[in-house]
Amino acid sequence: MNLATRRTTPTLPLMVPLAAALTVVLALAGCTGAGEASDAGAETANLTAPDLATGPDAARVPEGAAEAIDGDRLVPPYPEPYPEPGPTDPAGEEYDDSPESPFLDVAASPLSTFSADVDTASYSNLRRQVNQGVTPEGVRIEELVNYFDYDYPAPAAGAEHPFSVTTEVAPAPWNPEHRLAMVGVQATEELPATEGNNVVFLLDVSGSMDEPNKLPLLAESFALLVEQLDEDDRVSIVTYAGDNRVVADSVPGSEHAVLVDHLRSLRAGGSTGGAAGLATAYELAEKNFVEGGNNRVILATDGDFNVGPSSPEELTALIEAERRSGVYVSVLGFGMYNLKDSTMEAIADHGNGNYAYIDTLAEARKVLVDEFGSTMFVVAQDLKLQVELNPAVVGSYRLIGYDNRRLADEDFADDTKDAGDVGAGHSVTAFYELVPAGGGAGGSGGDSGYGTDGDSDSGDFMTVHVRYKAPSDGVSAASTELTFPVGAGAFTTAPSADFEFASAVAELGLVATGSEYRAQANLDAVRLRAAGALGSDPYGLRADFVDLVEAYRALG
Repeated sequence: MNLATRRTTPTLPLMVPLAAALTVVLALAGCTGAGEASDAGAETANLTAPDLATGPDAARVPEGAAEAIDGDRLVPPYPEPYPEPGPTDPAGEEYDDSPESPFLDVAASPLSTFSADVDTASYSNLRRQVNQGVTPEGVRIEELVNYFDYDYPAPAAGAEHPFSVTTEVAPAPWNPEHRLAMVGVQATEELPATEGNNVVFLLDVSGSMDEPNKLPLLAESFALLVEQLDEDDRVSIVTYAGDNRVVADSVPGSEHAVLVDHLRSLRAGGSTGGAAGLATAYELAEKNFVEGGNNRVILATDGDFNVGPSSPEELTALIEAERRSGVYVSVLGFGMYNLKDSTMEAIADHGNGNYAYIDTLAEARKVLVDEFGSTMFVVAQDLKLQVELNPAVVGSYRLIGYDNRRLADEDFADDTKDAGDVGAGHSVTAFYELVPAGGGAGGSGGDSGYGTDGDSDSGDFMTVHVRYKAPSDGVSAASTELTFPVGAGAFTTAPSADFEFASAVAELGLVATGSEYRAQANLDAVRLRAAGALGSDPYGLRADFVDLVEAYRALG
């Protein structure tokens, strides 16, 4: 696994987490597979402590960081990163597999509109499935691509707008007769001014969390986050099972030992009433609301809600009703075999937050420490993209991924339509596969600034329109639109390392989803192109991807 610090994140003090955590013992209430308390009583989970400075993760430690980690010995709360499958049926996992976008005729449909997405859960979940020898499910290509860092130029300090846009066009690797256009949006690395964090940890302690890679990993993951907080921050902890309980109310973030003790005392057992827990978490967040601060609920769960409102539709209705309060919701997914990915993604999408899947403690460090700024601080709210294709150059096109993020064209200018929020240092990458004009496109009509039926004098491939709002504490704000033409000069037959690597990740997604449009996509080509585009890769994320492709190939 990796210990990755994304280059696009603000530099933050690396605080040595959990120096006392050489071996941690968490008392867990025994439970049956159905989530009820068992007769066996309390069980003890012994948490082993491999040395990340000298063990298998040593290659992921930045030069000069080994001394800080040596002696700290981060504690994965399970004996192996990918436990052998147990008696639980993997079919219990739930995913929302939206239909993929087809090729569209530019003359008839010149506009493509979608919401930004900074979630990364699909990549770490795919990694978990492959390492367990399971054919991946629930693959969202945009989340695979957006898991990685790209060297897009960030806005200068004090820039008027909080992001920049980079574009590049090259032959499509899996179909050389087509073109592949990459659009990269890079958010500013500057943290917004804030009066502090008001954070509510909403933690699932139901019986389904009574597994070594669930509640113990959850506790140690949040302990890492606690170490990033100080006296200007306030932390509340709500747990939920059959009922919900306020464990801590507005504790100063500097009280690390108190908060970590609360986390390590958690026990699992009972049914799962997530909606009631959400309501209590919102109440606490609003009671302790910090004007000008970052007010956020961080929900940690396997998503297996079974008491009260539990469907994605019911839960998102609750969240949408609270969204205008200015409290954001982020989701961390844990565990396997009953993972409700569709529920957790829906909660984050509708709660102005992001969704990550935590399969190892190193992934927790990546999300909650290395990407602390992008996880916690929004710099562009309701960010939407609308790509306008030029029929004189492009006959038809297809947006790759973003299948459940597509918007109606009229939603682009509608400020009441919710879209994705982007944190400090986040990047968003999208790919369009383009069929050159004359390649079979036909029809007429459409609504494009380039004109119709290929009568434009422009040599542009397309124009990228980006619309966003400044964060506004839940108060409705007007959006700002920026425009970025993608001219003929964007085309190259020698694409950048970022293009090569990101397109290899997208190609893996085409293979993993069994895309109807995968053409010549294959794992050998993915591995070869990714291995040749590692760049500096100081934390080994890209090298890990190459290893993952090898493991995927071994599935047969």
